[in-house]
Amino acid sequence: MFMSREIMHCKPGKVKELVEKFKVLSEAMKGMGYPPLRIYTDVSGENYWTVVAEQEVKSIDEMAELARKTMSDPAVSAAMKGYHDLVNDGRREIYRVE
Repeated sequence: MFMSREIMHCKPGKVKELVEKFKVLSEAMKGMGYPPLRIYTDVSGENYWTVVAEQEVKSIDEMAELARKTMSDPAVSAAMKGYHDLVNDGRREIYRVE
């Protein structure tokens, strides 16, 4: 089992817009039979305006397949369009769940 975290540092005032995009993605994932995303926003931390989207997958291959499936969904593609305009930077962390 793996845990993947997408950590995005948003531009000021853009957190809510990014969260809404991740909520659409999460609903699409649920519709495909995957667990929904866990979406977090910062209360305190190194950077202001941080959004974290976390997902659990059985394997790295499953994570790649999930990305292909969700991004080929027209509703998800439309919702995620322009998300780069909302963020300054970000990273992905992948952990093995022990």
